[in-house]
Amino acid sequence: MKVSSLKYLLKEGFKNLFNNRLMSFASIGVLTSCLILTGAALLFSLNISSALKSVEDKNSFTVYLNDDLSNLESVRVGEKIKNVNNVESCSFYSKDEAIEQWKDKLGVLFDGLQGNENPLPNVFHVTLTDLSRYSETIAKIQTIEGVHSISDRSETAEKLTQLNNLVTSMGFWIVVILGCISLFIISNTISVTMHSRKLEISIMKSVGATDSFVKIPFMVEGVMIGIISAITSILLLSLVYKTLTLSIEQVIPLSTIPFLSLLGNITLGFILAGITFGLLGGSISIRKYLKKKQG
Repeated sequence: MKVSSLKYLLKEGFKNLFNNRLMSFASIGVLTSCLILTGAALLFSLNISSALKSVEDKNSFTVYLNDDLSNLESVRVGEKIKNVNNVESCSFYSKDEAIEQWKDKLGVLFDGLQGNENPLPNVFHVTLTDLSRYSETIAKIQTIEGVHSISDRSETAEKLTQLNNLVTSMGFWIVVILGCISLFIISNTISVTMHSRKLEISIMKSVGATDSFVKIPFMVEGVMIGIISAITSILLLSLVYKTLTLSIEQVIPLSTIPFLSLLGNITLGFILAGITFGLLGGSISIRKYLKKKQG
C-alpha cells in the first residue's frame, strides 16, 4: 500500500471519530468505566496481597498481660512464654516504655498517665520458629496465668483473603459485563459511521477497492476510541487512587503501593486493552456490514 493511501485512510479514520462524536463519546465513556473498574480491582488486589505478605512475613505477635501484674511478675510470665515449644524469642516491653511513645502526642496529659495511672499493659513481643504452628502456639500461651490477650494475626490474614476473593470475583463479572457493553457500543458506533458513508463505500467497491482498504478507516476509528479511553482511564484512576490512599493512610496505618511504581504496567495494559476492544468492536461491525452487502 502506498504511503499516500495509508495517510488518506488514517485521516478518514480520525474524521469518522469526529463526525460521529456523540456515539464516539458514549463508546469512550463505557470503555473508560470498564478500564477504571478493572484497574481499581487490580490495585485493590495488589494492596491486599502486599498486606497479606506483610502479615505472613512478621511471624510474630504481641502478648498483653493483666494490668495488675508488676514488672517482676511480668518477667516471670515471660519465662513461661519462652519455655513454650516453637517460641524463638520473647522480648519484654513495659507499660512505661509504651507510654513514652505517646509523650509528644499527649503533651500535658503525659505527666498524669505515669506510674499507677498508666492505662497501658506490660507486653511481650513473641517471635515463632515455625509459622505453620501459629495457632497451636497461641493456644498454649493463652493458657499461661497472667496473659490477658494476644494480637492474633491469623484472623486478620483470613479476613484480608476473604475480602480479596470477594473483590476479585465481583470485579471479574463487572468487567465481563462492561466489556460486552463496550464492544456492543463501539461496534454500533462504527456501524452508524459505515451506514452514513454507504454510498462512498459502494463507489470504492465498484472501482475495485479491497475489503481491507475499506476496513482500515473504521479500524482506525475503533483503535482511537480505545486509546482515548485508555489515556482517560489512567488519568482518572491515578487521581482516584491517590485521593483514596491518602484518606485511608490518615485513618489506618496502612502502607499502600505507590501508583507511580505501577504506572508503566498499567499504561501498557490499558492501551493494549483499549486497542483490542477497539479493533474487536470495529471488526464485528465491519464484518456484519460487508457480509450483508455481499449477501
